[in-house]
Amino acid sequence: MNWLTSLNARLSRWALYLACACLAGLLGVVVYGVVMRYVFNDAPPYVEQVALLLVISVAMFGASAGVRDAGHIGLDSLVAALPPKAQFWCKAAAEVLTGTFAVSLVLGGIEMARSTQGTTIPTLGLPEASRYLPVIAAGVLVLSFSIELLLALVQGRKVEASWH
Repeated sequence: MNWLTSLNARLSRWALYLACACLAGLLGVVVYGVVMRYVFNDAPPYVEQVALLLVISVAMFGASAGVRDAGHIGLDSLVAALPPKAQFWCKAAAEVLTGTFAVSLVLGGIEMARSTQGTTIPTLGLPEASRYLPVIAAGVLVLSFSIELLLALVQGRKVEASWH
């Protein structure tokens, strides 16, 4: 179990770094697009598509890091009012549901990538399927983090946040 915790701590930290880098890139590309459009009256056609890829990446990698570090929305006050055994089952159910969602992200992302495999993003020349790579990667991360959190819950131990 230590290897999974160690691996997931690194993966979560790198997912957060990647989300931050994509957010900085998004800021840069949007500012560049605005300046080119309104100052030089020469809007590059690829800015919108790059921004879209970066938004998807920020959302997916940021959310996956949030899952491991328990940064997602929860009903902690309601669960805290329950008896300990009910708290355990609520937390376990939340991890199982999160893992199920992660599997749907992976499978849905693969299906969407397959269905758009033959087309390209016109302004970038990249395969349309590349839009779904962050979704698939984030789904794999969320599944791994959910498994780790569920195992830790069963073993009665806490998982330390990656950014400490």
